[in-house]
Amino acid sequence: MSLNAKTLVMTWIVMGIILIIALLGVRKLSSKTPGKMQNFLEWVFDFVSKLISDNMSYEKGRPLLAYLVTLIMFVFFSNMLGLVPNLTFNLFEHFHVEFAELNKIFEGPSLMSPTADINTTLALALLTITLVIAMGVKHHGGRYFHHFLEPNPAFLLIHVIDMASKPMTLGFRLFGNIFAGEVLLKVILMLPGIWVLPGIIPDVIWLGFSIFVGAIQSFVFTVLTTAYVAQAVAAGDH
Repeated sequence: MSLNAKTLVMTWIVMGIILIIALLGVRKLSSKTPGKMQNFLEWVFDFVSKLISDNMSYEKGRPLLAYLVTLIMFVFFSNMLGLVPNLTFNLFEHFHVEFAELNKIFEGPSLMSPTADINTTLALALLTITLVIAMGVKHHGGRYFHHFLEPNPAFLLIHVIDMASKPMTLGFRLFGNIFAGEVLLKVILMLPGIWVLPGIIPDVIWLGFSIFVGAIQSFVFTVLTTAYVAQAVAAGDH
């Protein structure tokens, strides 16, 4: 495992975007004439609330609301960041900034999605599985781990493998889709004639498809996180 300075900077950018959206959304709260950003945030909260209520008792899942809203927004904007063209971002090099090779961070035809780094996606997946175990213990105490022995103690290994596979599949699915999308976008940008009108068409089509895939992947990651927590909350109830 390696630490990628570019991933770190891109993550800070995404965090900044989310903070700005949140601040704009709550700046002038109104129940009569809500602003566009407030409407957007309310839609996100309603959307995630419905995900929770569709998978478990809303009262049990209510503590997850803030985290899941943050998660879906972070993954979505992370996925989108790598689709932004990077034409004039040699800022660090212009000011002769060389600490940690920051002058090389923005090299390449585009910015980078933090979720195109396996370190980011596996970290998010580990947060999910930690949340799963924590919620299971919160609602069932030590009895939560008893379900690993059901319906027979011989199934312990299968349950352990199942638990370990969840963060792996979550992390690699998100990473694979976003990384592949960025690679193909860069390949399209290198095609001869891409900057003339006929050549721009495939780039626009792929860009639209990448936005769709990025949105779907943020939805899938959040839904699976909710579903896994719902299973942990329900464990021991049967």
